[in-house]
Amino acid sequence: MELDEYRRKNEDEEEEEEDETETNKHKRLLSFYSHYLRNRLATLIPFSFDDSSNFLSRISNLLVQTGRRVAFPRRRRKACLPLPLPSNTLDSSLVRTEPSRVYDVLEDIMGHIFIHLHNIQKNLQFWQPLIEASNARKLYFMLFERGPQAFIGGTAQVLRQSIVEGSSMQHLSHSASAHISERIVTLSNLRCAIATFLAELYMEVDRCGEQLVKDPEKSFPSLLAAINGLFSNLEASIGHLHAIRQTDSSVEGSYSFPLVFEKPPEVNQEGSQWTDCEISDAINAVYKNLEKLDSYLSVMVSKHQKPSKISQYWIRYTCGAVGLSFCSLWLLRHSRFMGSPDIDNWIREAKDSTVSFFNDHVEQPLLSIRDELFDTFRKRHKGVMEVEEVQLTANSLHRMLLDFGEQTKGQKLPEHASDQEMLEIVMDRYEKELMHPIQNLLKGELAHALLIQVQKLKLDIETAMLELDQILKANEINFAILAALPAFFVSLLLLMLLRAWFKRDTRAEGRGRVARRQRRLLLVEVEKAIVQYQTYINQGLEKESQCMFGLMLHSLDRLFYAVEVHAKATGEWQWLRQDIIDLGKPHLQTEYKLMVISRMERVYECLLPSLKPQ
Repeated sequence: MELDEYRRKNEDEEEEEEDETETNKHKRLLSFYSHYLRNRLATLIPFSFDDSSNFLSRISNLLVQTGRRVAFPRRRRKACLPLPLPSNTLDSSLVRTEPSRVYDVLEDIMGHIFIHLHNIQKNLQFWQPLIEASNARKLYFMLFERGPQAFIGGTAQVLRQSIVEGSSMQHLSHSASAHISERIVTLSNLRCAIATFLAELYMEVDRCGEQLVKDPEKSFPSLLAAINGLFSNLEASIGHLHAIRQTDSSVEGSYSFPLVFEKPPEVNQEGSQWTDCEISDAINAVYKNLEKLDSYLSVMVSKHQKPSKISQYWIRYTCGAVGLSFCSLWLLRHSRFMGSPDIDNWIREAKDSTVSFFNDHVEQPLLSIRDELFDTFRKRHKGVMEVEEVQLTANSLHRMLLDFGEQTKGQKLPEHASDQEMLEIVMDRYEKELMHPIQNLLKGELAHALLIQVQKLKLDIETAMLELDQILKANEINFAILAALPAFFVSLLLLMLLRAWFKRDTRAEGRGRVARRQRRLLLVEVEKAIVQYQTYINQGLEKESQCMFGLMLHSLDRLFYAVEVHAKATGEWQWLRQDIIDLGKPHLQTEYKLMVISRMERVYECLLPSLKPQ
């Protein structure tokens, strides 16, 4: 009886564990997809920051309160600047153990910060050259590169002010400068705040790197407390920017909600006394803060971002759409729908022309080249027969010359006598016989000499024909290649277009000369950031130095991502990776970092200048 009760008890416990496992799976799936939908919709429609008004946010918060870590979706590429851990443990398998949550949290934070810095930097790279442009360029941007609505509004404003005030262009120029300047100032302040947060986080990880390697779980609580403190500093910094924007901003639909991070639960600050539940609550607070930061920055950057490609080139797209409409109407008028056979005739003619071009310039030349290459034996045998016929004619002429010489000289000539010597004898005799042509034609040697000359003429003709035939046969491949040249040029053009697409030169991780140049420019950005960081340190400007250090880390992250594939292909990745990590270490001397950059420019193949000019 006791054994049966024990079995039933075990079975009940196993069923309960299975139910709990299934429930946890459903919770994790629901959490993942709710966050995924939220982040996808956030890219299209800015969400309100009131969590109580957002259904998806309430679902996420409910799942977070269950004590499970939120599965925050990664939106970043795989390559990322590594954590500043001690160099002798970077490649150790003990560092990336599965039970440890340290590295996942830190990499998620750095990954999100790098994404935001990259987005802000892209927008700044659009606005900064524009503020330095001429007034005409700014006016053109305000009227023609912000979409049709801005074009109509700007045109109406110009006309209204020209009628009322009479100085519309100057006023619009000032408005354009203010419009661009405000976006540059806001994005620059956001970039500085985010870069400072990144620098402080990186330095904090570098400070406790040895402890993280030795015992990640034990040193994690104190690191979490420091990270939450960094979030508080970031909140204060962005709050100051928010206060300035509330008074000075003129951006349409300006965002008026400040950024407020989640406060971590009150726990004992002694790291060794933190429980697993307290650590989980602190991690959940970090991920909530990351989500709020993502939402806040997505709205802020969207308000100050550069116009989309459609907005910038809407006039071209409109003209293209109008032209496409006219072409469509023209094609419709010549189609079967309107009872016209023109399109069918054009298609048939194009098909016939394509087939004819393929036969004349591809198929036939290739077949000729194939026959010339693979039918060598047959043609060589035929050539041997022709040479033998010419040799028979030459032997017959030699015998005729030998017989004529013996009759003329009255003595036997040697067999190895040359044809030229015997022809001289024939010509001498021929000249003498021509003095009395009729008499010598009947009973002299004139007829015999004429027959010999006819044989010589036959030999010369056959020899010339044989040489001409050999010349033509030797150039059959050349003629076939000339016939195939049009198809070759068309194929070459297609290959060049395919090569340009495959190399993807528009980005630093591409394969061509433009991508190589961009990688070297990234290295220049890193070098300038290192020098500027040291300058701020020497001047005692702590805030500016931290901002510059964060921007340097962002440039290193972009360089790390751009060179990884190429360095792995050439076998240089192990050394190049370590050099990039060394450049990011805050306590290394500036002179050593500049030496590392100089070595990188000279040694690594993916960073060498292109040998061919652009």
